[in-house]
Amino acid sequence: MEYTEYFGLMIALAGAAFAWGMAGIGSAIGVGVAGESAAGVLSEDPDKFVMCLMLQALPGTQGFYGFIVAFMVLARVQLLGDAPILVTWVQGLMILAACLPVALVCWYSGITQGKTSAASIQMIAKKPESIGRAFILPAMVETYAVVSLLTSIILLNFGVRLG
Repeated sequence: MEYTEYFGLMIALAGAAFAWGMAGIGSAIGVGVAGESAAGVLSEDPDKFVMCLMLQALPGTQGFYGFIVAFMVLARVQLLGDAPILVTWVQGLMILAACLPVALVCWYSGITQGKTSAASIQMIAKKPESIGRAFILPAMVETYAVVSLLTSIILLNFGVRLG
């Protein structure tokens, strides 16, 4: 077999890697930013650990969304089975394009949700009774990550025809 037969598959796999990689980077940065804030608060008041941990974990969801899309791509091209489907380069590009919403939005929203979570951690440091409001602020950023996940799922399931 010639390597050119695998070009479409390689493009599709690049989409999967991009979806998970970018979303994972955004989550890692966001969780790190929130963790720095949490460490400062916990050095003063260790009793706020659970609240800080929950707020720090929020930006981690974007990485999971990217992983879900990457897994869906692997399933679509049957790379998890016996033999992958050889997709055309156009189909590979369509799969790559379907991965872009979750890759780009989750990359950015993971970072911004981390900053918002860090601010919310600072809020509960001064007013622990405002924990409900503290969760709403980073949850607003999460909305766009969820929409990007749904967009990528819809594009993969209905926008890309294989076979």
